[in-house]
Amino acid sequence: MNKTRLEAFSDGVLAIIITIMILEIKVPEGHEFADLKPLIPKFLSYILSFIYVGIYWNNHHYLLHGLSKVNGKVLWSNLHLLFWLSLIPVSTGWMGEHNFAKASMALYGIILLLCAISYVILQYVIMCSEGEDSVLRKALNRDVKGKVSAVLYIIGIASSFYNEWISGAAYFIVAMLWLIPDKRIERAFYSND
Repeated sequence: MNKTRLEAFSDGVLAIIITIMILEIKVPEGHEFADLKPLIPKFLSYILSFIYVGIYWNNHHYLLHGLSKVNGKVLWSNLHLLFWLSLIPVSTGWMGEHNFAKASMALYGIILLLCAISYVILQYVIMCSEGEDSVLRKALNRDVKGKVSAVLYIIGIASSFYNEWISGAAYFIVAMLWLIPDKRIERAFYSND
């Protein structure tokens, strides 16, 4: 199978995820700026989730750039990632609707952690399918940001039951770590040319 079909499907799913998230923010009843105040938590949760989906879209693009052939394992690993990403709108909506309540913050962190784990699985499957000499394997030999992210997700999940601000800060820090795309893959491909 050509990887462009996989890329197109993934891009479509991510676009739908973003669309679902924005449709959760309803137009206020009134016509004054004060009527926008109840939307602030929803909008903040949307912004954070939009950043996360954008980060996955961007890094997914780089990840698939290193893929020369698509097999069943790659397809299922990619679907596994898309499954967890598709749950982001639910946790985003719940978090925004209930002003970042403890349980909603915990669920949000759990889903983000499972997205990260599924992304690592997809990376591993692609590296295995490309062989020992794959450019991707060389580029991703040390994944400090990935390990730090996992620790921060766990801190965010655990702290959500005690202090939502610490939880939110952990998730925000992870987003900021990844806001700039992972250049290791890009550098590895350019150095190979």
